Amino acid sequence: MRKRTVYAWGVALICFIVLMIVTPAIPQSEEYHDFADQRKFFGIPNTLNVVSNFPFLVIGIVGLVLCFHGNYFNLRLQGELWGWACFFIGVAAVGVGSSYYHLEPNDARLVWDRLPMTIAFTSIIAIFIIERIDEHKGTVSLIPLLLAGVVSILYWSFFDDLRPYALVQFVPCIAIPLMAILLPPMYTHSTYWLWAAGFYLLAKVEEAMDKPIYRWTHHIVSGHTLKHLCAAMVPVFLTLMLAKRTIETERVSLLKTWRIRWTRRKENDSKVVESYECTYTSVPVAESS
Repeated sequence: MRKRTVYAWGVALICFIVLMIVTPAIPQSEEYHDFADQRKFFGIPNTLNVVSNFPFLVIGIVGLVLCFHGNYFNLRLQGELWGWACFFIGVAAVGVGSSYYHLEPNDARLVWDRLPMTIAFTSIIAIFIIERIDEHKGTVSLIPLLLAGVVSILYWSFFDDLRPYALVQFVPCIAIPLMAILLPPMYTHSTYWLWAAGFYLLAKVEEAMDKPIYRWTHHIVSGHTLKHLCAAMVPVFLTLMLAKRTIETERVSLLKTWRIRWTRRKENDSKVVESYECTYTSVPVAESS
């Protein structure tokens, strides 16, 4: 089992090196800092893009307190506790770092916006490994994954190349929904992972449509502001999941659960159709005299 783990990490490292060799560098575009909504209210530059980060700070602090206060989330494993603690620390830090960046958008401040996000992303991957694959492997992988996130930010900051950061950000976007669907969960309420992934995908669309959304709403709200609010729903759903979930007695993947439900629905539909089937017999007609 240990050899298999080493092989997996070796293959991942080789794939990363090959990817870095065959793909061109991705520099940070200066146009990224040119957001649609640059209005100033109450003396705060880019007001809505700044204050829309406040939900991150609130949910991050609330989640962190609930992790340690009386073990409200009933986290059974030490690796889970540290994984979720790192996640909520990252979420709370996003609220601070992103607000700091949007006060005066530039590359130097963008580091403090993206660094907390990598902490949250990489923590989630470690949590998934703990819950769905192996507790020890997930716990051990937490520090290397966090370091990988930090290194990706440092690499971009020093070499103006976003490729490592793009991997850290987008690999979890693909891996987490797939793992949530295909791997049997340790806990109930696994569908909350998919809701969180859906809101994050919506947030990325709104980020890309920053200026069009600002025009469509007649300069009321921009896509980037909405992106912050939708992205904040990710930790909200995950916090609700932690509060509601219990130990899954029968570990069945979501894919298998959906197949079972689909099969039962088809069987029920066929029974309904059969119940309405009837036969017709000829009825003698009396001739009138």
